[in-house]
Amino acid sequence: MKKITKTMLALSLSGVMTFGALTTAGLPVGAVGNGPNYNGNESIQTSILTTYEELVDYLEKQEQRQQAMELEVIGETVKGRDIYMAKYISNEENPTILFLTQQHGNEQLTTEGAMEFIKHLGTGKTSSVLDNVNILIIPMLNADGAMGDVNFSTDDYIASGDRHLTRTNANNIDLNREHNKPIDEMEPEARALYENVFEKYEIDYLIDLHHQGTQSERDGKLVSGSILYPTNPNVDPAIVEDSKKLGAVVFHEIESKGWGHLGKYNGGSGDNIGRNGIALRYDIATLLFEMRGMSDHTNPTAVLGQKSNGYLIRQTVNTLDSTVKAIADGSIDTVDTSFWETLPFQTTRPSNEE
Repeated sequence: MKKITKTMLALSLSGVMTFGALTTAGLPVGAVGNGPNYNGNESIQTSILTTYEELVDYLEKQEQRQQAMELEVIGETVKGRDIYMAKYISNEENPTILFLTQQHGNEQLTTEGAMEFIKHLGTGKTSSVLDNVNILIIPMLNADGAMGDVNFSTDDYIASGDRHLTRTNANNIDLNREHNKPIDEMEPEARALYENVFEKYEIDYLIDLHHQGTQSERDGKLVSGSILYPTNPNVDPAIVEDSKKLGAVVFHEIESKGWGHLGKYNGGSGDNIGRNGIALRYDIATLLFEMRGMSDHTNPTAVLGQKSNGYLIRQTVNTLDSTVKAIADGSIDTVDTSFWETLPFQTTRPSNEE
């Protein structure tokens, strides 16, 4: 049944995910944040999501097909799963961007989008881009959480399917709160990220891809996602400005499509959070992108029905594609960042009970 279900999902998304033909036709009605959530009539099925084993098989096949791609194992999870990074490095002097997904194991649609983007990079239509920007993609940092293979009970998680997906790693630690620790004191997944990526590669830009709850809104409309630059006061102002430019590329790309609606994320300033700690430690321009809705959670209002998968995956692909193009052609240097001055923080829509 699992293979049949995944085939059906692939067919339902094929019109949305065909690169080069991204039109609003085929998007679900109400794609501007208004997809179904757990409180509606939509079931939540984790069995349609890519498993860790399927991800590894996919990445290995893409590496065989793509001359420009190299697959690297950067470390292991608590449970011993290899953590993979796809690399496109044509010239070490080029600016380098890192895309990171699934620090939180229950936030998977960005991983599905990253997989689509990797396939796109092998189509031969991106040679000029790959000549001018280096791309690193870690599509599943928290593989144990993504597989529900953890050292604590998942009975309170609400999704149906072949597994539960947990926010934390197998040790019940939030990997996105590890970023101010000495590297040798970090959880295995975070330590691998630091020792074998940040300490090894000269990275200029990072987009940290997450999911948030379903009820955030801006200007009275539910958002399809939200963004934020580093807000720790000790981050170099020049790095903050470059981070705002990265966010500007994403904002203008998504808002221009008509089906995306972004808010400003109301996030903390602690240096233990990825966008802050990484910017502070390495002078990397960082952007947090929180897509709407999670794949599993203990809170029903956090989880989105699978009819929303298509536009959220597409939003991820557009984000990755637009940023690499802007870095490659240099347009990121002159992008208009003035929208940050007026973009309001998203708010939480009151529940029906309230």
